[in-house]
Amino acid sequence: MVAERPLLVGLAYRITGSRVEAEDIVQEAWLRARRTDGATIDNPAAWLTRVVARLALDHLRSARHRRESYVGPWLPEPVFGSTTDAGSVDDPAVATELAESMTFGFLRVLETLGPLERVVFLMADVFDVPFAEIGRSVERSPEACRQIASRARRRIREGTARHEVPDDADRMVGDLVAAVTSGDVERVLSLLAEDAVLISDGGAQAYAARRPVVGRERVARLLVNISRRLGTLDLAVESAVVNGEPGVVVSDGGRWLLTLTAHVHDGAITTLYSVVNPDKLAALDIADPML
Repeated sequence: MVAERPLLVGLAYRITGSRVEAEDIVQEAWLRARRTDGATIDNPAAWLTRVVARLALDHLRSARHRRESYVGPWLPEPVFGSTTDAGSVDDPAVATELAESMTFGFLRVLETLGPLERVVFLMADVFDVPFAEIGRSVERSPEACRQIASRARRRIREGTARHEVPDDADRMVGDLVAAVTSGDVERVLSLLAEDAVLISDGGAQAYAARRPVVGRERVARLLVNISRRLGTLDLAVESAVVNGEPGVVVSDGGRWLLTLTAHVHDGAITTLYSVVNPDKLAALDIADPML
């Protein structure tokens, strides 16, 4: 059952948006498995998937009111790397699907779904769980789950276009960081799409824009101003893959200060996601693999 852990954590993370909660959910599922007579579990992997899905669904339902009262934009807890880093996905198409479903853009679109829709869609379309098994997990008939997945699929398609990370994305992010830190506003502008958006999540604990910043000029000006304020501090800025896309992490004496992740499309940076909420940054310390 240990081999299933990265997949179970990945499922719980995509449902809840929290790596810390995902770890707790999988641990609880493990404890329930130990308290259950093994002779009654025909397929341990499927049994654990059902339990994790149920626990994650319960968590998501209880968290909805907290999301609605959250201060400023809500982003998932950032995680290092991509699902393909785990090295256990042999099918390139499956690896791409898993990697894309971990990006901030995709997870934000999932937020538009109801808890049940989110769980059914993820199990069916991302983790390829049979509808009969999904039905057992969410206490619905297989046909009802098919209908729920179909509705969710339409909403997902309306809310996001699917793009693989382009080959030059890392270079563009590196150029952006160099331009921002040097105060080269014109260079920053040249790297951003005209309708670029910066979404920052500070919650109630950290300073961040309370609304998405929209437009190339406004985003560029904000980035350069933030860099100037931070420039007086002795900070470590490192390139990193965060939630499957290129970005940077900034730390101060080993304490995480922020992550900045970029979505690149058609030769320009279209969306920037920044997490400065210290509670969410704690998830960066979890090094175990996740699919």
